[in-house]
Amino acid sequence: MRQGAQGSAEAGAPWAAVGRTGAGVPSGRGQGPGRGQEQGQARAQARVPQQGGAVRGEHTHSEPPVPVVPVVPVVPRARPVVQRASVRGQILDALRAALVAGDLRPGEVYSAPVLGERFGVSATPVREAMQQLALEGAVEVVPNRGFRVVERGVRELAELAEVRALIEVPVMLRLARTVPAERWAELRPLAEATVHAASSGCRATYAESDRGFHRAVLSLSGNEQLVQIAEDLHRRAQWPLVGGRSGARGRADLIADAHEHTALLDALVARDLDVVRALVGEHFAGAAAAG
Repeated sequence: MRQGAQGSAEAGAPWAAVGRTGAGVPSGRGQGPGRGQEQGQARAQARVPQQGGAVRGEHTHSEPPVPVVPVVPVVPRARPVVQRASVRGQILDALRAALVAGDLRPGEVYSAPVLGERFGVSATPVREAMQQLALEGAVEVVPNRGFRVVERGVRELAELAEVRALIEVPVMLRLARTVPAERWAELRPLAEATVHAASSGCRATYAESDRGFHRAVLSLSGNEQLVQIAEDLHRRAQWPLVGGRSGARGRADLIADAHEHTALLDALVARDLDVVRALVGEHFAGAAAAG
């Protein structure tokens, strides 16, 4: 009985020893009830850690938690590429202006290094800009030589005018029915800007202003794809024709063309669909005929 009681107390779980404290251990030889009670309490104290005496590997409420420091990843700073892209964009705008003005003649081959010296830059941004013009159909690549300006005839210009009319006339007629007059009034400065640009006699300046007005009108449709396609066709229609006809449209022709913008705006405000249809058709046909 003595060994069974001791073995049960020693092998039992801590909460079993605590539960038997005070109940006493059966007395044996040379042991009284007081001594057995003291042994039970000693075993309980040995098994249950006292407050303030932390056991290794355990966390007590009296100890402050170890702060967790967040690890912030170090992101390497990207190299700026704005300057190169800006130079390429400026060269592209300059080449487009030279193309419209007739400084880059149809059928002629131009090398990137020569054009780079002309613009005061290296050949790399010129070559990249020329490759963009090749994608647009303005020039074609000549291996080991450079880029040849595409030769265009009157037929191609007339086809472009027809396609532009097929796209823009229905859109403008729909906009004339739905867009309020105050929205059209916001485009008045753009229409007047085309007249001022035409007065300068510079084809490149007028071409940019002309595209800006048409882009603003078509943007009211909310169709970005339509705007991009129409502007691409518009830009192609402004390229010079073969045979040196790039200067055929003089200052008076440009001014007359620009005044059609203000007349079109008036018709859109008045919602006069017949006048809108006639003005847009004449506008495209006149540009195609003049070259």
